[in-house]
Amino acid sequence: MAFGKKETGIAVIQPANIVRATIHIRGTAPYVMNRFSKKAELMLGMATPKNQKKARTERKARDYAQEFLDCQHRAAAGWAGMPAPGFRKAMIDACRTVGLVMTTAKMSVFVIADGVDVADGTPLVRLIGGEPEQIESHVRNDNGSIDIRVRAMWREWAAAVTVEFDADMITAESVVNLLDRAGRQVGVGEGRPFSKNSVGQGWGTFTVVEAA
Repeated sequence: MAFGKKETGIAVIQPANIVRATIHIRGTAPYVMNRFSKKAELMLGMATPKNQKKARTERKARDYAQEFLDCQHRAAAGWAGMPAPGFRKAMIDACRTVGLVMTTAKMSVFVIADGVDVADGTPLVRLIGGEPEQIESHVRNDNGSIDIRVRAMWREWAAAVTVEFDADMITAESVVNLLDRAGRQVGVGEGRPFSKNSVGQGWGTFTVVEAA
């Protein structure tokens, strides 16, 4: 056990029993990606405060093809990836379905990235599924106006998720089941069922197909 024991007044701490497992998953609904692009960050920084009048400027035509490229997470090698923290968050959220203390999962379960986003360094899990299709959706902004969001969609996709966990805190079988519950009941990416902003579009769900 990893818990400390008192012997002659001295706490004895055993090494953490850290184990890695690769869990293969398959999407059961389309995966939709919407990376926050650098252009959007710059435009956010240049936003005019509410108490100031916005200068009249000529509105440039949007480049939907470029927005489609900008919304994708890509590693330096060119492959598309899903944010690794999204899988870990989904597993922690799924703790609600089994009554597991979420802080326990935070300390015991981690997702190991296959690489990082070449633009912003986001840790990525490699997405298996070919090239995506461009989709355009109408959304309502915070100010009530209607806008168009360009996103990348993979209708069929899979991944090999590498999970590192403390085997003294959670069993390997429980980790696999927790990831499966995360896929079925929480989801990842845009429009996932357990979104803090909406009930989602039913996108981003998955199931475990094999664990090694």
